[in-house]
Amino acid sequence: MTVSCGKGNHVNPLLKPFDTPCNTAPFSQITNADYAEAIDSGIAVANKEIQAIVDNPEAPTFENTVVALDRAGSDLNRALGLFYNLAEANSDDEMMQLSLDISPKLSAYSTGIILNEPLWNRIKLVWESRDSLNLDTESMTLLTKTYDSFALSGANLQGDDRQRYSDLNAQLSELTTRFGQNVLRELNTYELYLSADDLSGLPEDLVNEAANDATSHGHEGEYRFTLAAPTYVSFLKNSDRRDLREKMYRLYTGRNTKGEFSNLEIMKQIAVLRHDIANLLGSPTYADHSLQRTMAHDPASVYTLLDQLRDAYTPALKAEMKQLTDFATELNGGEPVTIQPWDYSYYANKLKNHLYNYDEEELRPYFELNNTIDGVFGLATRLYGVTFEKRSDIEVYHPDVTAWEVKDKDGSYLGILYTDFFPRDSKRPGAWMTNFKDQWVDAEGIDQRPHVSIVMNFTKPTADKPSLLTPYEVETFLHEFGHSLHGLLTRCHYQSLSGTSVYRDFVELPSQFNENYLTEREYLDSFARHYQTGEAIPAELVDKIVKTAQFGAAYQCLRQLSFGYLDMAYHTITSADIEAGVLDNPAQFERKATESVKIFEPVDGSLTSPQFSHIFSGGYAAGYYSYKWAEVLDADAFAKFKENGIFNQVTAQSFRDNVLSRGGSDDPAQLYRDFRGQDPTIDALLERDGIEGN
Repeated sequence: MTVSCGKGNHVNPLLKPFDTPCNTAPFSQITNADYAEAIDSGIAVANKEIQAIVDNPEAPTFENTVVALDRAGSDLNRALGLFYNLAEANSDDEMMQLSLDISPKLSAYSTGIILNEPLWNRIKLVWESRDSLNLDTESMTLLTKTYDSFALSGANLQGDDRQRYSDLNAQLSELTTRFGQNVLRELNTYELYLSADDLSGLPEDLVNEAANDATSHGHEGEYRFTLAAPTYVSFLKNSDRRDLREKMYRLYTGRNTKGEFSNLEIMKQIAVLRHDIANLLGSPTYADHSLQRTMAHDPASVYTLLDQLRDAYTPALKAEMKQLTDFATELNGGEPVTIQPWDYSYYANKLKNHLYNYDEEELRPYFELNNTIDGVFGLATRLYGVTFEKRSDIEVYHPDVTAWEVKDKDGSYLGILYTDFFPRDSKRPGAWMTNFKDQWVDAEGIDQRPHVSIVMNFTKPTADKPSLLTPYEVETFLHEFGHSLHGLLTRCHYQSLSGTSVYRDFVELPSQFNENYLTEREYLDSFARHYQTGEAIPAELVDKIVKTAQFGAAYQCLRQLSFGYLDMAYHTITSADIEAGVLDNPAQFERKATESVKIFEPVDGSLTSPQFSHIFSGGYAAGYYSYKWAEVLDADAFAKFKENGIFNQVTAQSFRDNVLSRGGSDDPAQLYRDFRGQDPTIDALLERDGIEGN
C-alpha cells in the first residue's frame, strides 16, 4: 500500500526503504511533514512488532525475544536517523518545533517498551536460562545489555511508580530538547559590527570573511563578527583590542542566562528530574544510576580519575600561568598584568610564538581543506587499507556536504561517509559524528552497512582563498574521523551493539587516538603542502607543531577537568541537596563545583552550565569525565604504536580487530586488553604532556 501526505501526489519516501544508490536518503524529496508522518507510523509499526513478540505462543528464546526486539523499529529508526541528525546540522524553526512535538511521543514509546511487563517477563526467562544457551560473546553481550537496560530503566517498577516513571521521562525529554534548541537559537542572534580601526591583530582571512559577511547583511564597509566557533576562537586569540576580547568573551559565556532563551530554570529542572528518576529506580543519585553501564561503574571511580589528574597537573598549571603572567607583564612595559579568561588565548598564542616562533596562522596555508581531506582519509588507508571515493550521484542535504563511498582494502563496500565542514545558521556550533543508518546483519543474513556523517564548523573559503585550517582544526577533523571509522569499520550482528554503541567512557578512544598523528612528522609530510606553491610543510614548521604540542597542557587538562567536576556536581545531587536549594543559585553552584581546578576568578554574568549541551541535551550526563578517561586510553594505546612504528600493520590490524570493528560486542575493558595486552595507566599521558613527576 502506498501512503501519501501533503499536497498533490507527494509520496512520503520515509515510509519504505530507499531505492537509491547504496540505499542513501533522498533528502530533496523529504519534507518536514514527512518526518512527522513517518515517525508516527514508525512508532505504530514498532509497537505491533513488539506486540508480536509478546503474543508469540512459543516459549521465549534468545532469537524470538531478544534478537527480535533488537530488530524491531527499523521503520522508526530510518526516520529518526535522518530527522535528529538534520535537526542539528540543517535545522529550521519548523524542525525545532517538530522536535518538541515528537519528544513526548518518543518518550512514551520507549517508556512503554520498558514498562511492558509481558515483554519483560519473556526477557527475564531468557536471562535466567542464559547459562544453558551456549551463546557466543556478542550474543551474550546483547542479552546482558537488554536485561540491564530494562532492569535499570524501571521494568521492575510496580503500580503508580510505573506511571510516574513515564511522566518523568516525558518531562525530561522535552526539557533536554528545549535546552539544545535555546543554545542554537540564541547563538544565532549575536552579531558584532566593527570598523577598520577595530581590527588590529586579526588575521587576514578572518577580516576578509567578516567584510564579506557584513556586505551580505547590508553593512558595506563594516566587518561582521558572530559567535560561531571559528570566529570566536580566532578573535580571542588574535585581537589586540582587550576591550573587544572581553566583550566577545562576555557575550559568549553569558548566553542562555536571561530572556527568551534562558536555560537557567531548564537546567535545574533537568538535574532534579534525573535525580528523581534515579531515586525511583533505587539509586541515591543520577550518577550512581547512570555509571552502572560504563567502564567507571560508579562515581567514586570517576572522582578518583579526576582527582588523580588534578593533583598531577596542578603544579604544572601554576608554572604555566606564572610564565604567561611574566611574559604579559613584559609585553606591557613592565606594568603587572592580571590574566583574565579573555586574555589567556591572546597571550598564550604570543608566548608560544615567542618561545617557538609559532603562530597557528602561519601554518594555515599548509592545511588547505582538500589536501587535509586527503591526509585524514589517507591515514585510514595507511593503517587499515580503507579508501574513499567521492559519489556525486548520492544526494546530500546541503550544498556544502559531500558524499563518499568507503571501501575496504579488498575493494568491498564498507559504507557511506558524509562530510559537512562549514558553519551556517541552521547548524549548531561544535563538531560531531552521527549515523544516518547503523550497521547490522538482518534476518536474511545480509550485512547492512552504515551511513555516517561528520559535521564541523571550519572557516569557509572566500573568493580569494580556499578554506585553510589551523592545526587545532585539523586535530578536530582527525577526532571526528576517528569516530567515523568506529562507525564504518564495525562488523557486528546486532544493531544496538554496532559502531559507536559502546560505553560512553570507551567511545572517545578511537577519536582521540587519531589525534596523536598530528604531531608525527612522518604523517604530516604525507599531505601538508602549501596551497599556492605546493611546497611540503617545512621541517621547521613540523618541529613547531611537535614542540608546541605540550604547550599549555596543564591549562587544557584543568579546563577539561572543570567540565568533568561540574557535570558530576549536577548529577550527584541528593534529595537533601535539592531541599536545601543548592541549585537555586547556579553561579554559586558552578563555582563550588569547580573550585579545586579554578584557573581564573569567576566573572559575573559568565557561566558554563547554561550552554553545556553535552550534559544537558547531548547524552553526556554524568559522562563528561569520559573525555579524560579516553585520553588515558588513547595515550596508552598510541604508546604501543610508538613502540612498534606508527604505521605498523600488525599493530593497526590488532587495533581494528579488537577495537574499531567490535563495537559494543564485548566488555570494553576486555577489548582493550585484547589489543594492548594490559590495563591502561596514566603514565603514557603524563609523558606525552610533559608533566614532571610521572
